[in-house]
Amino acid sequence: MSKIYHNPRCSTSRNALALMQGKGLEPEVIEYLKTPLSRGELKSLIAAAGLQVRQAMRAKEAVYAELGLDDPALTDEDLLAAIEANPVLLNRPFVVTEKGTRLARPLEALNDIL
Repeated sequence: MSKIYHNPRCSTSRNALALMQGKGLEPEVIEYLKTPLSRGELKSLIAAAGLQVRQAMRAKEAVYAELGLDDPALTDEDLLAAIEANPVLLNRPFVVTEKGTRLARPLEALNDIL
């Protein structure tokens, strides 16, 4: 079973979904802004993608600067708490298939799990 953590307003997320469907997959679409992930789910998803927590964050979001999340002294738990409280901070889209988990940035990152 495949999943995409999706934001329909994001062109990269829409393109990732279209790519998956073009490969014959009908993923479970999780609109993470409407159904936020728990801290445990975030931690598992980010780890499965082989990323550090900071790499999975959208640093260009206004709330990132407002919360001072660029502070290198912040721990992964601090960052996860910020994402949990502000789901817009999670980069997108994350895709999960039987072959693995990837953050689809760039979109080509999906090729080895589709």
